[in-house]
Amino acid sequence: MVKAIVAGASGGIGQPLSLLLKASPLITELSLYDVVNTPGVAADLSHISSPAKVTGWLPKDDGMEKAFTGGDIFVIPAGIPRKPGMTRDDLFKINAGIVQGLVEGIAKYAPKAYILIISNPVNSTVPIAAEVLKRAGVFDPKKLFGVTTLDVVRAETFVAEITGEKDPAKLNIPVIGGHSGETIVPLFSQAKPQVQIPSDKLDALVNRVQFGGDEVVKAKDGLGSATLSMAYAGFRFAEKLLKAVNGDQNIIEPSFVYLPGVPGGEAIAKTTGVDFFSVPIHLGPNGVEKAIDVVSSANDHEKKLLEACYTGLQGNVSKGIEFVQNPPPK
Repeated sequence: MVKAIVAGASGGIGQPLSLLLKASPLITELSLYDVVNTPGVAADLSHISSPAKVTGWLPKDDGMEKAFTGGDIFVIPAGIPRKPGMTRDDLFKINAGIVQGLVEGIAKYAPKAYILIISNPVNSTVPIAAEVLKRAGVFDPKKLFGVTTLDVVRAETFVAEITGEKDPAKLNIPVIGGHSGETIVPLFSQAKPQVQIPSDKLDALVNRVQFGGDEVVKAKDGLGSATLSMAYAGFRFAEKLLKAVNGDQNIIEPSFVYLPGVPGGEAIAKTTGVDFFSVPIHLGPNGVEKAIDVVSSANDHEKKLLEACYTGLQGNVSKGIEFVQNPPPK
């Protein structure tokens, strides 16, 4: 029996994410929560012939308590989307407060659940979640994940376009660091199977992985952001985690985690100088079984990218922690 909760289920990411989760045979109960429209989304999904029973909740009438209680895995895409010219950092004040409120609810009603955070800016919202959970005395670093899978999916897709690989998912490309701009560092040198990126295409490829979200915003004429691809990425990570929890021992996927709190993470934190960082994670029944050090194997080109990543991440993480410790005036 697995109860999955989508917090922010009525939005551009939340609806397709909920659809994918409803189709998964690994989920027996799907609870949808948002500030608008969730009963309708739930009713629509409930007609699909898959095992998961779907319910939809609004904040009124103790909706959060009813939606969250007994939850095993939470996926959180809640927040406002990026608009043209808006950086992930611009989203910070609004989305930070939304994530803080949701995680306070999880700490109260489902303190042992796995928490997957999609809400941007991930580099700051995951530290916010960690601070909230610490304050509630229920922080388990092995169960808190920032979903950076979209960066991995983009790297697979864009490299396949260059190499001619017909199935991009067969590529395994570590993408590490954070989840915005220059904090995203693809390690093409560690791709499996190995890939050869022409030197005259490397910089443009790195830039496309780092700023792929802007490509989507522009293509949608500023009327939307990367919602469908993000929903797929969020589902892919959630499904891999659920498979690992069910006993599959061979699942590795990058995720943005609190390094000092997970096996293998302490050494990576010392190397990077950052406590929150995305690296390939060996997933298991307890969540993070081990963080895998791919940082020390980066080549010279990637090390230069990592230096910029560390600087950007340190500021992002500090901003998240500061938001909880010294809340801005309302």
